[in-house]
Amino acid sequence: MRRVIYFIVSFAIWVLLTWPFVDGRIDLQVVVAGLIAAFLAAILFHEILPKEHHVFISPARVFWFLIYVPVFFYYVIKANLDVVYRALHPKMPIKPGIVKIRTELKTDSGITALANSITLTPGTLTVDLTDDGYLYIHWINVKSDDIDQATKLIAKRFEWFLKRIFE
Repeated sequence: MRRVIYFIVSFAIWVLLTWPFVDGRIDLQVVVAGLIAAFLAAILFHEILPKEHHVFISPARVFWFLIYVPVFFYYVIKANLDVVYRALHPKMPIKPGIVKIRTELKTDSGITALANSITLTPGTLTVDLTDDGYLYIHWINVKSDDIDQATKLIAKRFEWFLKRIFE
């Protein structure tokens, strides 16, 4: 079952990345290459799929994932504009540092998705993850050293959705 799920997810990502629809036609070579690549990925790398692979089957989780994607992109664009502002400002108003935040997520998949969401948002980078639910984040402009405040500013906007998707 894990291989089938991995194949479907891999092929869906392939289609989204290559978009084989040109002038109202489907580029058969791209689709066949995607099927082969997804098949090989499913055979060779199915063990990478997290133990909580059931999240890909639940319609409610898929719904929350589809809601999460535009929210995530909103924060990515907002962070990009913030980083551009800081880079182009004559005084370069940055205050870099590493802060400690706490996550309420329990599953490995959820914590990994949170760490990746933080890292993919410009201006932040997940540096370390501890076993007791803390993440260390390099932040381009530290607004608070307090764990609760930093968690609220960095992670809470993602955690609410990720909890519904992965837990």
